[in-house]
Amino acid sequence: MSGAWEFWIDRGGTFTDIVAQDPGGTIHTHKLLSVNPERYADAAVQGIREVMGVTGDFPPGSIRAVKMGTTVATNALLERKGERVLLMITQGFRDLLLIGYQTRPRLFDLHIKRPDLLYEDVAELHERLDASGQVVTPLDEARARADLQAGFDRGIRAVAIAGLHAYLNPAHEARVAEIAHEIGYTQISTSHEVSRLAKLVGRGDTTVVDAYLSPILRRYVDLVAGALDLGTACETLLFMQSSGGLTEARRFQGKDAILSGPAGGIVGMVHTGEAAGFDALIGFDMGGTSTDVSHYHGSFERSFETEVAGVRMRAPMMDIHTVAAGGGSICTFRDGRFQVGPESAGADPGPACYRRGGPLTVTDCNVMLGKLSPDHFPHVFGPNADQPLDADVVRAKFADLAKQVAQETKEAPRTPEDMATGFLRIAIDNMANAIKKISVQRGHDVTRYTLQCFGGAGGQHACGVADALGMRRVLVHPYAGVLSAYGMGLAPITAMREAQIDLPLTQYDETLSLRKTLIAEAMAEVSAQGGTTPTARIELHLRYDGSHQTLPVPSDAPDAKSAFEAAHKQRYGFTSPARDLLIEMISIEAMGAIGKPAPLTPQQGDGAPKAHTEMYADATWQDVPIHDRDTLDPTVTIKGPAIITEPTGTNIIEPSWAAHVDAHANLIIERTDAAQTAPSAETAADPVLLEVFNNLFMSVADQMGATLANTSWSVNIKERLDFSCAIFDALGDLVANAPHVPVHLGSMSDSVRTVMRLNPDVRPGDAYMLNSPYNGGTHLPDVTVITPVFVGDKPVLWLGSRGHHADIGGRTPGSAPPDSTHIDEEGVLIDNVKLVDQGTFLEVEAETTLATAKYPCRNIPQNMADLKAQVAANETGRQELMKVIETYGLDVVQAYMGHVQYNAEASVRAVLGHLKDGHYVYPMDIGTQIEVRVTVDQDAREAVIDFTGTSPQHAGNYNAPRSISDAVVLYVFRTMVGADIPLNQGCLKPLRIIVPEGSMLNPVRPAAVIAGNTEVSQAACNALYGALGVLAGSQATMNNFVWGNDDFQNYETIAGGTGAGPDFNGCDAVQSHMTNTRMTDPEILEKRFPVRLESFGIRDCSGGKGQYRGGHGVLREMRFLEPVTVTTLCSHRIIPPFGVNGGAPGSVGENWVVMPGGTRREMQGNDEIDLPAGAVFGMATPGGGGWGHE
Repeated sequence: MSGAWEFWIDRGGTFTDIVAQDPGGTIHTHKLLSVNPERYADAAVQGIREVMGVTGDFPPGSIRAVKMGTTVATNALLERKGERVLLMITQGFRDLLLIGYQTRPRLFDLHIKRPDLLYEDVAELHERLDASGQVVTPLDEARARADLQAGFDRGIRAVAIAGLHAYLNPAHEARVAEIAHEIGYTQISTSHEVSRLAKLVGRGDTTVVDAYLSPILRRYVDLVAGALDLGTACETLLFMQSSGGLTEARRFQGKDAILSGPAGGIVGMVHTGEAAGFDALIGFDMGGTSTDVSHYHGSFERSFETEVAGVRMRAPMMDIHTVAAGGGSICTFRDGRFQVGPESAGADPGPACYRRGGPLTVTDCNVMLGKLSPDHFPHVFGPNADQPLDADVVRAKFADLAKQVAQETKEAPRTPEDMATGFLRIAIDNMANAIKKISVQRGHDVTRYTLQCFGGAGGQHACGVADALGMRRVLVHPYAGVLSAYGMGLAPITAMREAQIDLPLTQYDETLSLRKTLIAEAMAEVSAQGGTTPTARIELHLRYDGSHQTLPVPSDAPDAKSAFEAAHKQRYGFTSPARDLLIEMISIEAMGAIGKPAPLTPQQGDGAPKAHTEMYADATWQDVPIHDRDTLDPTVTIKGPAIITEPTGTNIIEPSWAAHVDAHANLIIERTDAAQTAPSAETAADPVLLEVFNNLFMSVADQMGATLANTSWSVNIKERLDFSCAIFDALGDLVANAPHVPVHLGSMSDSVRTVMRLNPDVRPGDAYMLNSPYNGGTHLPDVTVITPVFVGDKPVLWLGSRGHHADIGGRTPGSAPPDSTHIDEEGVLIDNVKLVDQGTFLEVEAETTLATAKYPCRNIPQNMADLKAQVAANETGRQELMKVIETYGLDVVQAYMGHVQYNAEASVRAVLGHLKDGHYVYPMDIGTQIEVRVTVDQDAREAVIDFTGTSPQHAGNYNAPRSISDAVVLYVFRTMVGADIPLNQGCLKPLRIIVPEGSMLNPVRPAAVIAGNTEVSQAACNALYGALGVLAGSQATMNNFVWGNDDFQNYETIAGGTGAGPDFNGCDAVQSHMTNTRMTDPEILEKRFPVRLESFGIRDCSGGKGQYRGGHGVLREMRFLEPVTVTTLCSHRIIPPFGVNGGAPGSVGENWVVMPGGTRREMQGNDEIDLPAGAVFGMATPGGGGWGHE
């Protein structure tokens, strides 16, 4: 079929892009709506017809190949329109995929909404494997058959089978699949075939996705294959997989389809970028509703654990980061700040300029500034689709918004041009911050990269994004507007295989047989699909022993250890040569030959502009040329400001940038002078800069958090994300906090002020550590590292990183003795100890501090590794803030540290104008009470939160340091605001908090406090909600479950039910209020520790009844395979979580032990027990209270 067409297609959500290569090798492009049922059944087939000019049947042999990426699966997932699915999962885990890792999606939402489940029903498999894949309980085939038959009788035809540890031994899953086939199921997905990697949550979700989407895909593939007369008119039909390789239509599965379209863009970006001579690329794919960004430097980056549309995927996917900023992102003025997105105008009504009554968007900003000219944009708008973009309505709307801004800020009205410029600046910063997440946060210096811009809206903003990142070169391919489709033609046929290894690197040779098997499988799959000259590439995913973050290293690297350490040094800034290296998994990719379309050469145009237009640049209207890309002269450089148009997009050449065409017809845009500094800024508050600085400060705090999570050792910090990183001003007031654990919010300021007060002689490069509950700490395991940032000879701001260390000493492993009465029993108290002296880490002094206490630390090397990670996090923050200071000037940065606080203060004051006085007495299991009275001055918009009446300091450990009261109040009032406001000290300015000294909310030395951080904080939080009358009681405990011995320790906080609200049910089995820590996956837990998790599910009927019911708690049972000491700190074992307005209280929690002989023993909430091997510990956590009468 040498005289045949070839088509490369990206079937997107709104448009379908087609790149066609005719029999003579000439490239054609075409674009049409993806959904237009009045005209055609399928856009891809219709597009092929239109390009070929065929109306009837396709002539035999006329199409050599169709290579397609499609959003059919993605749309079905987003809209929850997949197949009906039955989930079969190991007994005890029927609710595991609903609970997931038990975190709530949005930290400050009282009405917690989980993504809808994909499976319709679930049945448990009565079987069990251990962590090595050995059978503990044989499969009960009769029960499995009965459950499968019942599902089939209800009309379900797709089944997802997920067995615990089935990736090690698939026998049980395979047998259930056989039974399902016998019964007649038409879609059978097993977890061991979907993914051979550990983590049941992700692998289970992926299996469900495969069962849910594969039938949809199969129907779509059959439709396309039939319409193209596959085998007669069309020789080959291939689909793009999320991993970036093509596969035969009949092999295309749901699990591989989620990023089918965007993956084509990455392939296109890489191959066209390398052809142009650039191998360090940042992909910038900007569309109407979102922007996809990606990183490439010599090899494709893939993720084997990704969350898409609320579903955790355990399958190889291109590593793409998406941010809700596109041409249709809506521009608003809210909460005193200019804001862009995340809401989008969509295709209908679209931007204001589309003549459908839409809101102002990023696209309208470009129309307002003359960057999109109505005269030179397709006239496809209005009722008859024949009118230009409406610039008049855009100007009018910006003028109206300027009046609103002037009224609220008491400023002189801004011009529409200023308004549009401000919004564009914010949009560009949002996209630049997204790029930082996949580059700067991973140790890459983006200033040396080329920004490869594609997608419909990318060319309008590429120079601005590059400037925001210090990049000096932009590449725009001739087919940038359809690069995802073009990438389909460049992609090879591929097959991937992964396998869990979990062996030391020194034992790599032991994997030879497995590697040979996987390579043979993958190569055979590629060859069977017509892939020519297949080759295979093996990657080892290595990690340090004790760490849980892997890095890929090519297996053919001369020295895998050196390659890993070089990658680790770049990503995390350090190496640990003394630590052993482990192979967690291997990944094998077999691929055929890469597609090679005819080379592109530049058009030989005269370079004359086709028109001139007015464009707003450098704060003034300028006459700028408009060039048609097809008529550019390759020998001429076009200096900005200028506009270059092409059929699929508009490219803006900003001032100080220049464009030329290279030998491959690429448009190369380069900065012609020194990198742009930010426009001069005043110290007075500006609502545009307010949003810019708010995002900047949060971005820095996020980068600090990424460094800490990446470089720490302990599971608590790295996996459970039990840490917080924050920026403080020169007074020690909180400016920005990367929130993971709410109990840390607002409480670090006291620690910073302590260091400031006690160290007047602090010097550059110093850092201090402390965990003292009497000086701003929470409890001893939460260690804070504080670093000053100097400009000249004085500290101008401060940085703090607080992380929960797995063990800080104390009488019991994990540092949570249930019966402590003195702080010394809880571990090492660190009170203002210098950790770094002018850049030198004081290793000996720190180790001595951790080792010299009544009950010293049990694992000092791990503590030291975490402390170094905290120092590294602060250094990340220091470097980033120095760049901000260098850009804007110290006076402006310090001024905006104040302005963002005032902005948050105003948002809280707005809430106080609607609140009423309230009072609540909150009884606790231990016989104490928390009393709180809220007195609101609505006129002044201030409130007093008075905890007078709270019980005196507890003789045990139910004492919350004073700083926790600030954290509780800050969290509660932040949830009341109901908008994404900056979280900083300003939130507390209108609130006066009274906490009597010597009470259980403000204890004095040497009070024990271990339960204060967890239990008392939750109680105080629920008491405050009770006083405000806005939410029923949540489980109000963290259900601390600490277990271990001298060889290992682990700490879990276990989810429960949340309280109902006035118009919503509580949420089941989720972390609430003052914590949001993750739960370790069952397979990882059992691999890492000698335990067997018997069950983890929802505790039915434990939520309080009412008009709106409370959320249900969880049931968790764990068998210990070695002797351990178990410690629990749990509340609401006696007094139930309260209901509101006649709603019933939630059920109290229960703890118990079943000994090896079968004897059951009930346990207290605060308790400790030594358990022998074989004993089972069980916990049923409380439900939330209901709201209103049933």
